[in-house]
Amino acid sequence: QVQLVESGGGLVQAGGSLRLSCAASGSIFSIGAMGWYRQVPGKQRELVAAITRGGSTNYADSVKGRFTISRDNAKNTVNLQMNSLKPEDTAVYYCAADVRSATTYNQNEYWGQGTQVTVSS
Repeated sequence: QVQLVESGGGLVQAGGSLRLSCAASGSIFSIGAMGWYRQVPGKQRELVAAITRGGSTNYADSVKGRFTISRDNAKNTVNLQMNSLKPEDTAVYYCAADVRSATTYNQNEYWGQGTQVTVSS
């Protein structure tokens, strides 16, 4: 099985910083793109940042200049450094990864359980 586990969420004051981490584990053959999404109750899940295996990145306009996504292919981890946080960043943040299973060799998108980020004003 493949699992993604996020960590690093919490409550911070506006202007503060948090670093989210996500570790993929299990029967993994390879991992393609990885990313972070966020969701507020009643709204659609949105892409925050994504990173390819080679390191190319994409960011939502709302987080450009404030968030930085990175990954460690050797450790199967992806991180999201969030600086200058705003109340509108409050959401459940989900890690996602395109994982090719070492067991089945099928590639599917896997999701973490989510971690709450709350930014107070």
